[in-house]
Amino acid sequence: MTACRVVFLSHSPPVSLVLNEKRETCGDKLLTPSSSDIGQTDQTSWNGVSSNRARLLLPHDEFLPSILFQKINSCDQNLTRCCEVMELNSMIQGQLFTILNQTCQEGGHYAGVEIIKSRLLPWLGTCFSSPVSGRPFETSSSLLQESLEKDRMLKELASSRNHEILQLEKELNATHLQLSLVQQDLAEAQLALEGTKAKSATTLLAAEDEIIQLKAELKASRAKEECAMINLERLNDYEQQLQTLKDEIAVLSAQKSVLQNRLARSRSPSPVLARSRSPSPLSVRSFSPGRARLTNASRHARLVERFSDIYAQERLDAQTLLRSYIDDLEMVQRIIYTAAVESFHAAKKAFRQFKMRVRKTLSLSYTGTESIEDMVMDYIVRQEDLYDVQSSVNEVIRATNMNPKISFPPEVDFIVVSNLIREMCRVAFSMQTLDPPLDISFATDGELFSEYKYRRSYDSDFTAPLVAYHVWPALMEGDSVIVKGEAVTKRGALWSHRSRSRSRSRSRSLSPLSRSPDYSRHLPSRSRSPSPLRNGNSSKLAYTELRQSWL
Repeated sequence: MTACRVVFLSHSPPVSLVLNEKRETCGDKLLTPSSSDIGQTDQTSWNGVSSNRARLLLPHDEFLPSILFQKINSCDQNLTRCCEVMELNSMIQGQLFTILNQTCQEGGHYAGVEIIKSRLLPWLGTCFSSPVSGRPFETSSSLLQESLEKDRMLKELASSRNHEILQLEKELNATHLQLSLVQQDLAEAQLALEGTKAKSATTLLAAEDEIIQLKAELKASRAKEECAMINLERLNDYEQQLQTLKDEIAVLSAQKSVLQNRLARSRSPSPVLARSRSPSPLSVRSFSPGRARLTNASRHARLVERFSDIYAQERLDAQTLLRSYIDDLEMVQRIIYTAAVESFHAAKKAFRQFKMRVRKTLSLSYTGTESIEDMVMDYIVRQEDLYDVQSSVNEVIRATNMNPKISFPPEVDFIVVSNLIREMCRVAFSMQTLDPPLDISFATDGELFSEYKYRRSYDSDFTAPLVAYHVWPALMEGDSVIVKGEAVTKRGALWSHRSRSRSRSRSRSLSPLSRSPDYSRHLPSRSRSPSPLRNGNSSKLAYTELRQSWL
């Protein structure tokens, strides 16, 4: 009995084909193996025909020696048996290559190329090049073990991949669930947003209606305010007219009392004395006072009070307004003082021009016996509204811009204090109609401080003898102080302001007063005969006595 084992490795999992050859010696007849003898993997059974010659499968290295040397055979017998084994092996390999060809054709044009390169070709090269007869069988065994190990690794890898796929599917399901929840929350948020938009639209419509209503109310309130301002202006006009009528009534009452006194004194027991004392129309007219003289005391008191009000109200308003543009308080106070001084200069210049025009107009048609100066002053007192205050305001702004003592930002214009300038011009113009007229005191920086004219400001050095700068001018009536001014005293003011005083003299030459050609001609008119109204505060006493006489 002889047997041969052949192992074949294909692309599919390894399959071991075992060919069991059963030979029974019945005379010289050789039996070929049947299909039932090829079957099991990694196991080969050798069954003998004779019951007494059953043998187990031997390893490949022991197979040929067991055949060749189990009995003492001749060389010819052994060679014959080897040739028979080789013939059987060639027949089996031909069948196996046929199966291999069919398997490759079923796989496609390029199927199995890597397997043939990696397993079949190295095996064939090893079988044909190995000098030892047992190496090919060992190589097939190692390849079989490697294929089994790789099959095991592939199964483990497939199982791990399947496990990972299951985990990914679970995570994907969880992600889908979360996505559905997020989509649900998004839908709820969109619904809430739509509701908020609807509420906001409703609120906006209500707010717009309310705004429209408030605008209508604001418009109505502004209209009411304008009406109230118009009524207030009318009330102020009525008050002025009432004050004028009261002044006229007081003048007429004074005239009446004077006439009654003269009438009483003119009465005498003898008709000769009566005739001698009877006043002629010329003498009566010559002694009748004009409107300007009769209202001088009342206008004096009113203008002084108005000057104090400007210091207390308009000056502070202008200072607050300028402080919003200029941080330096000293510069702000210098600007206000310069504006006040220039307002007096412009008003006096305008008064002189207005007085010249009135005198020129009245002198052409006047034929009465009363003094032309009294008529001019009466006309100016009655027609103060004809004074063009805006031109004086513009002149003050120009003069203040040319003053070298003042420095201010380029975006600031003196028009912001035009209200203060306008009120000062009006008061200064009206003060020129008084007898004697009121004026402000002349002052320079670095002069000796006078307690008679000024009072120190709160931030002054009360031990300093010199004036650093002036805050408000003093109101003078001749040489008497009617209202004190305000000044700031500091030590070293003479040295720090010497250059400023020089520049002040240069800028003062630009003032309308010094440039006026009529100034020297009108200087003698400032000296008047002694009067009880010229001595300081005696004007107030005279006004009180005259008021009592009127009442």
